[in-house]
Amino acid sequence: MNRLLLALIMAPAQAGAFSMEFPVDCKLNDTCFIQQFMDRDPTGGVSDFTCGPLSYDGHKGTDIALPTLRAMQGGVTVRAAAAGVVKGVRDGMPDISRRDPAAPPLAGRDCGNGVVIDHGDGWETQYCHMARGSMRHKAGDQIATGDTLGLIGLSGNTEFPHLHISVRQDGAEVDPFDPDGTTACGEGPVPALWADPIAYTPGGLIGAGFADHVPQWEAVKAGLAQPPLAPTAPALVLWAQYFGLRQGDGLRFHISGPQGTVLEETVSVDRQQAQGFRAVGKTLRAPNWAAGTYEGRITLIRAGSEIDQISTTLTISR
Repeated sequence: MNRLLLALIMAPAQAGAFSMEFPVDCKLNDTCFIQQFMDRDPTGGVSDFTCGPLSYDGHKGTDIALPTLRAMQGGVTVRAAAAGVVKGVRDGMPDISRRDPAAPPLAGRDCGNGVVIDHGDGWETQYCHMARGSMRHKAGDQIATGDTLGLIGLSGNTEFPHLHISVRQDGAEVDPFDPDGTTACGEGPVPALWADPIAYTPGGLIGAGFADHVPQWEAVKAGLAQPPLAPTAPALVLWAQYFGLRQGDGLRFHISGPQGTVLEETVSVDRQQAQGFRAVGKTLRAPNWAAGTYEGRITLIRAGSEIDQISTTLTISR
């Protein structure tokens, strides 16, 4: 992806303080993304540490999400963010969306399959929604920073594959992006627990493709494969999957082909969405589509600025 991000760089915590490595084997803002941060609004509203909306009421951790179920099925490793001792482990819960009618009762097991690690000095981390059967350790095991804990899954109280990581000190929840609570709505760097700075991404594009019809949302979330299109396909549809969109955002779609521009259209976003997709297209008005390569490009626009861009290609043969 060609990333055009609004980024806020967080400064590492002071020397000697508890620090953490990123806990997932993925490329942030490419093969994974931070869907939600810890909710910092104590009043019943929602606010992440920059005063943005990437959270939900009462959320007590950081959600590192995968774009599709297909990505989860490929196996994405969860690693220990810091050294310590395993305090507890749960395994055996199925990987299934809580909205699926076949999902079993949670019975207080919202975290799903997971691990809690005690790092000493009152610090601990908890890793949730991991894949059934992937857990590598048992209570009492010594853990080094970066040790494999298991795989990202879909267990517990979740609708999409992700790792929820919570950080606690002496039992109190701590936001790893702003542990001291000194944030001023994203104005300037703030001390963070991350050993390496992590950029704040205020929403973005996480997938795109062509089809001959508007796909179903469930198919997009599953990891819709891009099938070849016949020259006589009834339509040429370009879709984009996104996260963190806000009311007033715009999605600019552009399709070019062997004979020039096929379509250019901007779609306005009428409400805030944690995840979703949009699609635009053009019906076939000739005997067939021209043979050759088609490029689809989608740009996310917020307050007149380009926030992100993603592109995809399609070849139509004779």
